[in-house]
Amino acid sequence: MNARHIDDRSDEGYAPTTTHAEFGAGNPRLRVTRDDERSEFALESDVVRIGSAADADLRLADADPVHATITHDDRDEYVLELHGEGEMNSNPDADATHPGERSQTLRTGARFTVGPWTLVYARDEFADHGRPYGGRLGGEYSDQPLQPPRPDYSDEATIESEAPTHEDSADQV
Repeated sequence: MNARHIDDRSDEGYAPTTTHAEFGAGNPRLRVTRDDERSEFALESDVVRIGSAADADLRLADADPVHATITHDDRDEYVLELHGEGEMNSNPDADATHPGERSQTLRTGARFTVGPWTLVYARDEFADHGRPYGGRLGGEYSDQPLQPPRPDYSDEATIESEAPTHEDSADQV
């Protein structure tokens, strides 16, 4: 067996870098499941309301009228706030999580429920701020290169307190 060190990888091909991509990059989306139903919902607005109301951006049967909200904030993070009953798979008191018992900063793989629905957040690695440089190269306790400071996204961020109502773009799942 040939021993190979992780730092001996070829310089050819993909080399992970920082997660400071353009504002909103990385195809942020939700994978939505219930029993045998499966769909994907692209997070294209700065505020996405999830629920059963007719003007919800992502309409889900058997959910509260406004069950959850996802806000794309001025730091290029997507933040979940649960208004109705549901579960989250993260500790809301953890670092990099927005304050509030029913809020969390979404990272790829973050799972939450809305009534009988399970939603999983996904964003391409190059833009998901959770793990720069492709994660921990040598394990959790290895030294990792620090990212440069996050860019100022304020010119691109146009967060509104209420998302515009687009009945023609609302998806009913």
